[in-house]
Amino acid sequence: MDILNQLLGGFATAATPVNLLWALAGCALGTAIGVLPGLGPAVTVAMLLPITGQVEPTASMIFLAGIYYGAMYGGSTTSILLNTPGETGTMVTALEGFKMAKSGRAGAALATSAIGSFVAGTFATVLVTLFAPFLAEFAVTLGPPEYFCLMLLAFTTVSAVLGQSTLRGLTALFAGLAMGLVGIDQITGQVRYTGGVMEFMDGVEVVLVAVGLFAVSEALYNALYEGRSVTSMNRMNRAHMTRAEWRRSWPAWLRGTAIGFPFGTIPAGGSEIPTFLSYATERKLAAPEHQKEFGTTGAIEGVAGPEAANNSAVTATLVPLLTLGIPTSVTAAILLNALQNYGINAGPQLFQTSSALVWALIASLYIGNVMLLVLNLPLVGLWVKLLKIPKAPLYAGILIFATVGVYGMRQSSFDLFLMYGLALLGVAMRRFDFPVAPVIVGLILGPLAEAQFRNAMSIGQGSWMVFVERPLSATLLVVIALVLITPRVLAWHRRA
Repeated sequence: MDILNQLLGGFATAATPVNLLWALAGCALGTAIGVLPGLGPAVTVAMLLPITGQVEPTASMIFLAGIYYGAMYGGSTTSILLNTPGETGTMVTALEGFKMAKSGRAGAALATSAIGSFVAGTFATVLVTLFAPFLAEFAVTLGPPEYFCLMLLAFTTVSAVLGQSTLRGLTALFAGLAMGLVGIDQITGQVRYTGGVMEFMDGVEVVLVAVGLFAVSEALYNALYEGRSVTSMNRMNRAHMTRAEWRRSWPAWLRGTAIGFPFGTIPAGGSEIPTFLSYATERKLAAPEHQKEFGTTGAIEGVAGPEAANNSAVTATLVPLLTLGIPTSVTAAILLNALQNYGINAGPQLFQTSSALVWALIASLYIGNVMLLVLNLPLVGLWVKLLKIPKAPLYAGILIFATVGVYGMRQSSFDLFLMYGLALLGVAMRRFDFPVAPVIVGLILGPLAEAQFRNAMSIGQGSWMVFVERPLSATLLVVIALVLITPRVLAWHRRA
């Protein structure tokens, strides 16, 4: 009953005209960003951080969250019509969705994608509403050893899952951890690793790194290596499904939701894994008469399940973000930084210290899902037209927006040089298949992990056994070891 009262209070806040406008703006912008190939929520949220820092915290978080899950809706449009995923989470949608479009069933593919996203997002939001407060209460009982091991798990899973190799992922992570050490030591007050540069005294600004590595490097990389525009597309003005397609879609929506939610709550590197699992499940469970549609004319279950898994996983990332202060995706990491910019620390105490903001954000998810359904079904023809925007002016606009935003933070030319230097690093990382996400995760969680490690060692009086003596931290260490060892054992077994 207490949860219901708090949720109703959240609706009262989220349903104010100003917050509704921010939610609508976030959903619309997120959908547009998802539709445009090459862009994504991480790029957009990073680019808008300097501007939204001037907005009231609740409105800002509603807006940024709208961009996050709106991009997942929009990403399916390019996957289905162009075979060009707007977001990594919609890669699997392209497998069957594009074949459906080529066989004249683009309307059904877009409809099952939009409605499945709505169903999964709503169910996942209900689960966030029910379980997040209880997880927050449990998290209060955790000590520094458990928190350090949780962050270590986040480091290893994000680094091991993303990118072409674990080594490259860990290299990117250590780059982020190194940047997180720059500045004044939180505990001793000593200045470290600044190289005598005064601008580094306050540390490396996370917003600057996020904008440089994502927004600016994305624009530069596309200009250097992918500077072609899409000229052909499948025509699409309406999204609709037949009764038979409804019957085939709804079980896939429910299964996709169930598969995606657990993956969103753990640091597993995003929504790619549950979407592939959902696709494999639907292919295995499809009726014999529908099996032949997979990989040929396109099976609607192959679109419905992965899309539901994708959106369920995205919504579920709010559980560890709000209750533990641990992001399970790069966009969640940037959202965590947005909270920190307002002096709000995500974690177990957040539901007590900033309950109005948290419940307004959760309530806005329900509202945003309805907005996205309205935006995606009737207006699909409008979103398709966005694909005709030439890439040159699009990426030039991103560079201008990023430059003005970063310079506006401290009016420092040093920040601009650093941002473009990091952008060149981002281009090199993309070119040689180094994942960029672990850099941001390491930069944000690194200082927090360092503080928890020092506190844990103090509790253990300098003994490393403090991490083994406590059951939960010892269990987490075993899980971390499995994450690092299992892929190598499986690879060795396949070779043998």
